[in-house]
Amino acid sequence: MADQENLFDIVVIGSGPAGFTAAIYAVRGGASTVLFGGVAPGGQLLQTMEIENYPGFIDPVVGADLMQRMMKQASRLGAKVLQESVASLDLSQRPFRLKSSGGKEYLARALILATGAQARWLGLPSEQKYTGKGVSGCATCDGFFFRGKDVAVIGGGDSAAEDALFLTKFANKVYLVHRRDKLRANFRLQEKLRANPKVELVYDHVPQEFTGEAKLTGIDLKNVKTGEIRKLAVTGAFIAIGHTPATELVKRALKLDDEGYVITSERTATSVPGVYAAGDVADTHYKQAVVAAGTGCKAALEALAFIEGCEKK
Repeated sequence: MADQENLFDIVVIGSGPAGFTAAIYAVRGGASTVLFGGVAPGGQLLQTMEIENYPGFIDPVVGADLMQRMMKQASRLGAKVLQESVASLDLSQRPFRLKSSGGKEYLARALILATGAQARWLGLPSEQKYTGKGVSGCATCDGFFFRGKDVAVIGGGDSAAEDALFLTKFANKVYLVHRRDKLRANFRLQEKLRANPKVELVYDHVPQEFTGEAKLTGIDLKNVKTGEIRKLAVTGAFIAIGHTPATELVKRALKLDDEGYVITSERTATSVPGVYAAGDVADTHYKQAVVAAGTGCKAALEALAFIEGCEKK
């Protein structure tokens, strides 16, 4: 059984920018706060080598360093940061009941879900080898580093088309590689792609291997119809085949959209009163650290207001 020692005003699940920002605002708002960060707190930014667009940093900051600073800040202000995951969650009544991966039970007057979303990868061993060394899952995060270079985008939907068009602002040439003979992106985006002289559409091909030495220098593409190999000389490859939100824990408790993202109000409220969602777990579009941090702030302020409202009843 969870006792009063394990009863917290606000429990935050997730340790990316959304989770740590929520914890910072929650504890500064006077709430007893615990954050479940998993074995390696930091979220997807742990895999990001350089971040140039997070406000307040004149020089690029390594993703792991940024997350370490957030964690230390949350801890200094009084949030309890646990390097554990949440194994189970009961949202059927308040206080909400959680069981950690270590077997302990916790109670929460309000809950903030900030578990994020993982970029889908192709699953090639060479893809993992060059992740952070030319292979990326975020064009808007890393495109700036490929000024004047030749790059490739893998995918055929709206996200892939948008990434390709975005990269034309920096890159010399952008190959958009799709496994089928036509794109799934909407008609307007396809028109823009065909009208852009920097974009070359490569249909009926899939990456077979990413190549290079210390960093990526090329991709071996396989023609799905003929089996022939085409070699692309590129220094950047952006995988744009979608994201998978981390909602396994709440898939039966909260309302999700068709892609599995948590449905929230503009104020981050979910379908269960007292439960809020922040960051990429509810963000189907932006996938930016600063946006996630902003929603973490909103979720904490809403959770504080919810608790205060309950106490007045």
